[in-house]
Amino acid sequence: MSKLYSQSREAIFFFNTAGRVLYMNPAAERIVDDEVLRQLYEGHAETICRVCRGYMSETELRTCIACYFTNPESERFSSFQVYLDTVGKGVIPYAASYHTLADEDVHVLMLRDLSQQFKTQESFYQNKMMKHVIHAQENERRRISRELHDSVAQELMSAVIDLRVLKYMTGEEELLKKMRQTEESMTRLLDDIRNLAVELRPAALDDFGLEAAFRSHFKRIQQSYGVTIGFESNLDQQRYGSELETVVYRIGQEAILNALKYADVDHIELMLREENGRIWLIIEDHGNGFDPADDPIGTGLGLYGMQERAELVGGKVSIYSEKGKGTRITLDIPIISNTHGEGQ
Repeated sequence: MSKLYSQSREAIFFFNTAGRVLYMNPAAERIVDDEVLRQLYEGHAETICRVCRGYMSETELRTCIACYFTNPESERFSSFQVYLDTVGKGVIPYAASYHTLADEDVHVLMLRDLSQQFKTQESFYQNKMMKHVIHAQENERRRISRELHDSVAQELMSAVIDLRVLKYMTGEEELLKKMRQTEESMTRLLDDIRNLAVELRPAALDDFGLEAAFRSHFKRIQQSYGVTIGFESNLDQQRYGSELETVVYRIGQEAILNALKYADVDHIELMLREENGRIWLIIEDHGNGFDPADDPIGTGLGLYGMQERAELVGGKVSIYSEKGKGTRITLDIPIISNTHGEGQ
């Protein structure tokens, strides 16, 4: 018991009924500075209040109303949360318990540091919130994409067809010329709307999976930019959770966009594979490259966004680049932890 008391990571204070400290274990002594420690041992009244920043009640995060020292017999103080201003660490939350030893006028205050648990909880809730945000974004992208394709594009196509019919109802050359010009403009606009709808949320990703979505995307890249993309995959028609597929597709899409913007290349390589229970996505170019230690060209939000998306599904993005020697971006995601996740 003596070793448990002296070696415990929990801070343990023994007080008498007058509030004077009788004993403190080493963990408790490390919490307070030397002056407070001296005053505690000398029995100065309410010395603990110099470091205590209040306990958590049902209505307040930190309060001193009906303090555990003034009302130690209250059942609510058998276990509670308290904040102490500690040496070198600032205000730290502690899980506290306050007990009265049977048949003795001695009270025991035990404190366990909760800062690590709070950081874990904060990270968990941030991750969960980000998942909700991205889930909402993808749903909105899907809605707008379908609206553009099923409504706007269809109405525009109907107008183009009507214009083509009107060309046969007149023989005036000037009017025919104007109609042809308008038809060409509307046809280009129709193509732009269809491309925008696909970029927002490719139907192939929802209907057929990653391979089909990537192949469709690469075809549009080649048509629009003249850049060829070498694509290697062993997934075939295999499907994964919607969340995982969305993350892989968006990271691949962003990596290719970055290469188009900054690499100055006419060929990009992309490999998509499943190996040993993991999904691997590798995008590589032999273009300009950059020094990862430098500030990235542009805003840098693209690289940050890739890392952030990967972390949501337990994955990791690694970026290897060197000036004049190109860039390789690798995404590694475990499949097992994502097979039963909610779809986006």
